[in-house]
Amino acid sequence: MRATMQRLPAIILASMLAGACVATPPPVVQPADARTNALACRSASVTIAFDFEGASQSRCTIEDERAFSILVSPEHAPPINPSAWYAFRYEAAPGPDVAITLRYLDSEHRYRPKREVGGEWQLLETEVAEDDRSARFTLPPGAGVVAGQEIYAGVRYAALIERLDRSNQTRRVVLGRSHEGRPIDALEIGDASAPNVVVLLGRAHPPEVTGALAMEAFLVRLVELVEAGSLEGRGIRFLAVPSLNPDGVARGHWRANLGATDLNRDWGRFAQPETRSVKSWLDSLPTNHRPIALVDFHSTQRDVFYTIPPELPTVPAQFTERWLDAIGARVPEFEVRRSPGHTSGSGVAKNWFYETYSIPAVTFEIGDETDRDLIAKVARAAAEAMIERLVEADLTVPGE
Repeated sequence: MRATMQRLPAIILASMLAGACVATPPPVVQPADARTNALACRSASVTIAFDFEGASQSRCTIEDERAFSILVSPEHAPPINPSAWYAFRYEAAPGPDVAITLRYLDSEHRYRPKREVGGEWQLLETEVAEDDRSARFTLPPGAGVVAGQEIYAGVRYAALIERLDRSNQTRRVVLGRSHEGRPIDALEIGDASAPNVVVLLGRAHPPEVTGALAMEAFLVRLVELVEAGSLEGRGIRFLAVPSLNPDGVARGHWRANLGATDLNRDWGRFAQPETRSVKSWLDSLPTNHRPIALVDFHSTQRDVFYTIPPELPTVPAQFTERWLDAIGARVPEFEVRRSPGHTSGSGVAKNWFYETYSIPAVTFEIGDETDRDLIAKVARAAAEAMIERLVEADLTVPGE
């Protein structure tokens, strides 16, 4: 249901906007273990705080004892993309529900609010303004975390890396460090001497949690298949980088890293340490080793695969088409939408990997609200289909 929201009193709105100006430049660098945003609103009975990893860089205003406005503002202006992220925690003493109004600066409402309850994330009933510039919901007394998507931050990534690194088929590699010194963690999966490398990237954009969920399920299944010997003797290994933008994730950015840069526009420039760390690893490969495919996990409003146009030659040939066909066959209830395209020099990972290596390259986009069980099912099917297609692929480079 949509409803037109009442305007804030001018003095409150001016105060919020004045406060928001502090958050628009790139944030001041803090130690890597520092909390991301210590700002808070407190009335006599309610606290709204942004003091945990993944919390947004928001400002709040007390409208009443149990009513608050939260200004959702980008990490720098103008915003690179309107992926307006918000995440906060609250504590409310017994009494009436707490009214929360999200108000957007330089964007519109995108992510439906969710509240963590006993480890599960539940959608909140929300009224969205006709112009999409504000949204209102209520919270019951008690305490919890509210966010546009599930919180998927450094602790979960560390647990994933630790879990997968127990396999005798994986090796943890620190490719480099972010602006704040966080590790750019990667996993090598498969035979360390294999000359053919499939590159898997994730979380260039912090709010894109459904892509992170897909990549997690994909990697878990992939390691199981490699452990079972599915690629034995094929000379293929994987480099997986689950969290390319750990600073942006920790600080609750909309899109950029701490260098105010969209990392999925930095491929080719390599002005940022995160993308540069991946490039350095690729450059360190022996002369007879090379990437043979790229999959870059993201999220958007709907499920879609951005691919290299089929008329452009790749090695291996027709790999993407066969891989996507196999996913659709395994999960018929999931529509495999394809959006071919290629723009030279765009700085997008998919395009740079194709231009540099002439390989199949796919941006694997999962919808913001795609069912979470379906995400896991599709991701596992994608890993299985990829192994099958790799086993049958002709990896010979013409002229070599």
